Amino acid sequence: MASEASGPVISLTLAVPDARTATDWYKHALGATELWNLGSVVSLQIEGAPFFLAEPANNGWDSPTAIGTTTVRVEVFIDDPDTFVARAIEAGANSGLDGMQDHQRPWGKHRQGGFYDPFSHLWLVGDKSPLSDVQR
Repeated sequence: MASEASGPVISLTLAVPDARTATDWYKHALGATELWNLGSVVSLQIEGAPFFLAEPANNGWDSPTAIGTTTVRVEVFIDDPDTFVARAIEAGANSGLDGMQDHQRPWGKHRQGGFYDPFSHLWLVGDKSPLSDVQR
């Protein structure tokens, strides 16, 4: 399968205790599609944005549930952040944040909210306004 990306693609790997369970949740809750699956390491994408899941194996990193905190904030920029967050919460994500809000930023209004997934990863989901090339 040839990549259509031009230039760098930055992604992340989320540490999960059970890659199969996590894969099923991300597919159901976030509409992720599977690119490939090695069992303990899985490649997924959401609307073309790749990310990975992996089971730590005493190799220098661990899942948020094992260490008691999250160490990464997953940022998603999408056309309809409200629906994305609502779908995740309906599927069992923890909405322990302030809900969807409009924030005034130097580039204008930015709509953003978030959730913690069942594996304790923090997801912040907003519109695409911070991705513009407007001088700040």
